[in-house]
Amino acid sequence: MQYSQKHLLGIKGLSKEDILAVLNAADTFKVYTQRDIKKVPTLRGRTIINMFFEPSTRTRTSFEIAGKRMSADVINIAGSSSSVVKGETLVDTVKNLEAMNCDILIIRHGEAGAAELAARHLSNPVINAGDGYHEHPTQALLDLMTIREHKQELEGQKVTIVGDIAHSRVARSNIYAMKTLGMDVSVVGPPTMIPADMEKMGVKVFHNLEKGIKDADVIMMLRIQMERQNKTFFPTLREYSNLFGLNLQKLKKAKKDVLILHPGPVNRGIEISTDVIDGPHSVILNQVTNGVAIRMALMYLLLGLSDETVN
Repeated sequence: MQYSQKHLLGIKGLSKEDILAVLNAADTFKVYTQRDIKKVPTLRGRTIINMFFEPSTRTRTSFEIAGKRMSADVINIAGSSSSVVKGETLVDTVKNLEAMNCDILIIRHGEAGAAELAARHLSNPVINAGDGYHEHPTQALLDLMTIREHKQELEGQKVTIVGDIAHSRVARSNIYAMKTLGMDVSVVGPPTMIPADMEKMGVKVFHNLEKGIKDADVIMMLRIQMERQNKTFFPTLREYSNLFGLNLQKLKKAKKDVLILHPGPVNRGIEISTDVIDGPHSVILNQVTNGVAIRMALMYLLLGLSDETVN
């Protein structure tokens, strides 16, 4: 099973086979990340450029670690240190980087469609590391990998995504991926944070947390995206936390073996309580671990490498 796309710009439009190809490759690469010597020569002589126009801890660092564990040369460029601040266009910037013979460009940008714009002007693969509140495809893939590790099967799993759905690129990518794989998806949040087209996507909508997580196999909590909001969507953080924050009492409505996911960063005590974050149902740190394996797998697949180059 092979990944059929030249880039990874979003989950929407990917086939079930494409998604599973990445997950299966990531399972292999995770084994390598658990060895004493974690490096493999797979990308020796290749150059990976991380270009991040937004702050990031997990995504940028895991892309860097993924490249280095595969023996690539990894260059990190912050938007604030690029020539974009001098007035250069994004297209001119990425074309200049490609002229230096890089092999993969990874881009995070505050504007939706930035990665797709870059890909239209480049011959090398582009990976979208998050664009505005459009999509965050690698996050959805690592979430699926984490669920599959614990539940074995993805099809039929009942997943509830809770929080700021309207501004969440993570939610959007996960919904596309989960529906493609036959998962049962619900969203929970205040009406002001639920897009009008959710039900058209085959997603159930709830405005009551306890009803929305009833009998859930997986609960994904989301951070309130204050930086993407130009107006207030709820009265106070305290009221939001009381109504939509997950704690141990509310968690009893879900299945006994429920998984708790969160893409991070976590606002403890607002969208999720500390005893849930650090409790036995939480697989939040597993998500972070799997992020490295997913990004290693994507680099491998996008460059069309053979199995012989892994060891």
